[in-house]
Amino acid sequence: MGQGSSSGVRAHMETAQKTGALVLSNRKLTELPDLAALNKVLRTLDLSTNKLKGVPPSVCDLSNLKHLNLNGNRIESLPDDIGRLSKLESLSVVSNLLTSIPESMSQLKHLKSVILSDNKITEFPVMLCGLSQLDVVDLSGNQITAVPDGIEGLQAVEVNINMNQISAISPSIASCPRLKTLRLEENCLTISSIPEELLNDSQVSLLCVDGNLFKMKEIEEVPGYSKYMERYTAVKKKMF
Repeated sequence: MGQGSSSGVRAHMETAQKTGALVLSNRKLTELPDLAALNKVLRTLDLSTNKLKGVPPSVCDLSNLKHLNLNGNRIESLPDDIGRLSKLESLSVVSNLLTSIPESMSQLKHLKSVILSDNKITEFPVMLCGLSQLDVVDLSGNQITAVPDGIEGLQAVEVNINMNQISAISPSIASCPRLKTLRLEENCLTISSIPEELLNDSQVSLLCVDGNLFKMKEIEEVPGYSKYMERYTAVKKKMF
């Protein structure tokens, strides 16, 4: 268990039997304790700010887990069987060393929030498309180069892909049925990379594109910009 192995960890595990929540953050853990006794009990697992390099497959036995926080570790990959966490609602793996996520995440039908910022992910995880409960996807601070075809199945309301290396956006993003907020700041987009469909035909009412390879004034000349501004203004009016 690394430097974090102590009676304190055992005490937290005993408490978790009653509360369903196990918080082992900031304990210098290099590996996990045996969680088998909590397989049917645990709903929240917080392992943030440790020294974990991986997540053992046994974590996928936590059949009632709803919230998993792995922020601030050294994790290079998630278990291939993570899709077995059938009740998972939120996954946060901020500031780790992930380069991709498992295909089995497509099975997480109750997932609402996926926060994977500040990793080394190189491709947009299209396996998240089709998850009907998904609200928020945060992939900021990675190494993604394109928003690919096939993204039209994404159900998220907000997508953050700020601070990547994106130079291409598939027009199919305009077909995302619930997408309202799209953050694309500090990427490698030229003005011709912004699909007219995104401005003209999408549900997006907040499009953030500062810090790309064009001046903000230029986007006002793209066909469809006035349609986008109608949606933006309508949302602002509702807020006040």
